Amino acid sequence: MGVALVLVWLACVLGLAIWARQRWPDQPEWSRKLLHIGSGPVVLIAWAVGVDRWIALPAAAVVTLLAALNHRYRLLPAIEDVGRHSYGTVAYGAAITLLLALFWPAQPQAVVAGVLVMALGDGFAGLLGPLISSPSWQILGQRKSVVGTGAMAGMALLVVVLLRQLGGTGPGPAALVLISLAATLLEQIAIVGLDNLSVPVATGLLWSWLSLRP
Repeated sequence: MGVALVLVWLACVLGLAIWARQRWPDQPEWSRKLLHIGSGPVVLIAWAVGVDRWIALPAAAVVTLLAALNHRYRLLPAIEDVGRHSYGTVAYGAAITLLLALFWPAQPQAVVAGVLVMALGDGFAGLLGPLISSPSWQILGQRKSVVGTGAMAGMALLVVVLLRQLGGTGPGPAALVLISLAATLLEQIAIVGLDNLSVPVATGLLWSWLSLRP
């Protein structure tokens, strides 16, 4: 049942992304961000229904492999066609796979924190940053803005605070702020989409480490 729910959710998200790509062909980033944001809650579903490690981990690895094939052959442009060279989708899948290997199912909150901070924080930053005019800067050729960075920081903090309340355990308030700040700083270094790997993995590691500290 848990696997079926995950598959249905992913199919719906993929269908929505493809529809968005067809509906707004001049905005390829929108469909990619819809997939980016929509795939994040998969880990919440897996946590809620108790998906086994030996199902979750191979499934994530297979999805990462499919993402790599799509990156190479552009089978689904709704996922990859954003007009720039980026390994973001592949890195995102690799990050989820690594987090599952490190923490699932012993520390599911670390996995959920890493994935949702990236999915929601980076996702909304990528949507709102270009839409709302604000001061901006360049880091390694990537444009960053006050609105986009603020969206990343705000969503990251919201995710970890709500996750702490949902699980009943985890890092303290100061540590939650530290995690969100670290994720925001790492998201600034987004060359070829590798922040999709660095942000979730660092977030998961920090959550796990800071949860153990008094």
